[in-house]
Amino acid sequence: MANVKTAISLQQSLFERVDALAQELQISRSRLFVLAVEEFIQRYQSQKLLDAINDAYDDLPDPEEQAVRHKMRQRHRQLVEGQW
Repeated sequence: MANVKTAISLQQSLFERVDALAQELQISRSRLFVLAVEEFIQRYQSQKLLDAINDAYDDLPDPEEQAVRHKMRQRHRQLVEGQW
């Protein structure tokens, strides 16, 4: 896979923190940025998946449907009362 060079602008204080961490981890600043972006993308995609799953299960009944269910349960109870 081909590498692409890019330039970014950072606040001086952030650049210094990045530089210090790269030195501590004994990796290049470029590698640190790659790791950070890969993790950010993974977290973003995981969050999107979680949101999609939550949306799929977010189909709680509205008040009208809840009232119908309540009436059905009451009627069912009446029908089976004494049968057990």
